[in-house]
Amino acid sequence: MDNVVGIDLGTTNTCVAIVEDGVPTVIPNKGGYKTTPSMVAISESSKRLVGHIAKRQAVTNAQNTVFAAKRLIGRRWESPAAHAVQQSCPYTVVEGPHGDVRIKLRETVYSIPEISAFILQEMKLVAEQYLGGTVERAVITVPAY
Repeated sequence: MDNVVGIDLGTTNTCVAIVEDGVPTVIPNKGGYKTTPSMVAISESSKRLVGHIAKRQAVTNAQNTVFAAKRLIGRRWESPAAHAVQQSCPYTVVEGPHGDVRIKLRETVYSIPEISAFILQEMKLVAEQYLGGTVERAVITVPAY
């Protein structure tokens, strides 16, 4: 049977779960944590970092570490949300080619869906390591209030 996981993409943290023998189980990441910070960074050597490792280096690499990107999903450049992030976050927020919001890390500009995809890829990897097989199907929640 295919492995189907559930991923909760949160503003602050993200987690992945599976139902085993009828019981939902939140899958711990490599560090044993059941949640992973929803953070993405690009290191000085241009390596992509996601989760706890991105959070650990955020103080020394603040301009290249994204957090709370979920707040920008679907937002336009002129939106109050985009303006608030520009004023309060150390990373660079730029206007995309279609009036969307993008984030510049090092010399590369990323769309908000790309940043979210990096986090989702990490959660897929966490699940695959736990299950010992590939994950090809997922239910993804992106809760907002």
